[in-house]
Amino acid sequence: MFEAALAATILTNCAITNIHDGDTLTAWCPGEGKVKVRLHCIDTPELAQKPWGIEARDHLRALAGRGPVRIVAIEQDRYGRTVGDVIRGRTVLNLKMVADGQAAVYRRYCDDPRYFQAETQARRRKIGIWSRRGLHQKPWEWRRRHRRERRSERNWWSFFRDLLK
Repeated sequence: MFEAALAATILTNCAITNIHDGDTLTAWCPGEGKVKVRLHCIDTPELAQKPWGIEARDHLRALAGRGPVRIVAIEQDRYGRTVGDVIRGRTVLNLKMVADGQAAVYRRYCDDPRYFQAETQARRRKIGIWSRRGLHQKPWEWRRRHRRERRSERNWWSFFRDLLK
């Protein structure tokens, strides 16, 4: 039922049970149960990108606070997570993360001008991830490079293991 009606689904009275990182959380929603949510339109540094990833996660935790949230489900990603907006009161947490300089706009998946405007302002103010240049400003690029490095490491280990056989 949930997947079929996903495009028009608004989940209300949800309780956030875990914030994994700056752009992924788990909530419990009445009638749906446990829902893993990837915040729409944003990308935050990975936790391994210290201190940026930890700061983004902690900032999202502070914004989320306690109490109910609404989740506007937009789609499901390839990992089965609900991609959507998380709203507390009148604040869209996704957009607030960008405005506060804790997230970059995930251009590949976003066409909402509000996010681009918020990022432009955060960049001008040089806050959060925009306070210093680096791959933490482009988490998608960091992940791509990191995957390539891990693949290369695995190939070397396989090579040495095969030599020892």
